[in-house]
Amino acid sequence: MAAEVAESMLEERARRIIESTIELAEEGGFEAVRLRDVAARAEVAMGTLYRRFHSKEDLLVAALELETRTLQERFRQRPAKGADAIERAVQFFATTTRGLLRRPNLSRAMLKAAAAGEPALASKVSVFHDMMLRMVVGAMRGTFVADHDETMTAREKLVGDVLNQIWFAVMVGWSGGLQTQATIHERMRAAVGLVLGESVPPA
Repeated sequence: MAAEVAESMLEERARRIIESTIELAEEGGFEAVRLRDVAARAEVAMGTLYRRFHSKEDLLVAALELETRTLQERFRQRPAKGADAIERAVQFFATTTRGLLRRPNLSRAMLKAAAAGEPALASKVSVFHDMMLRMVVGAMRGTFVADHDETMTAREKLVGDVLNQIWFAVMVGWSGGLQTQATIHERMRAAVGLVLGESVPPA
């Protein structure tokens, strides 16, 4: 029982740390996320922070996972709409992009951390990509695909992964000033049509 209480306390502190990371990133972007500042805002000791997180990139990837789980719950309650897989996939990417662009400082910081290529964070970044893959496949199906759902076909996994990787690359381009919300939407409409083998009419 004591071990369960200790674990619960650790998880509660970890969530406070991640939420503090999100707040700081919203305020000042990637550079504003300093481990000492995060610990102070979360009201935890540096030792407590270091037991779970080892760098600002680690913190921001954890923030990305938390934000993606929130998005996942949104699509569980309100799946992407559309007459077919193409329309639903386009709507999914439009909704997801719009949500990220509402908080540009935070989104740029999380994308920078996820794209940093740190080997120590590879497994954590893969959790984010797996959640995105399941949401893309869910949008194509018109149903929610849970984390434990093993019914995805090889083709669904391939198509979902390709579309997710294209979207992620375009979002990284946006974070560097190369894309706008309009061009992200245009590219994802085109990508969805090309990958699914059908043309998409202009918006």
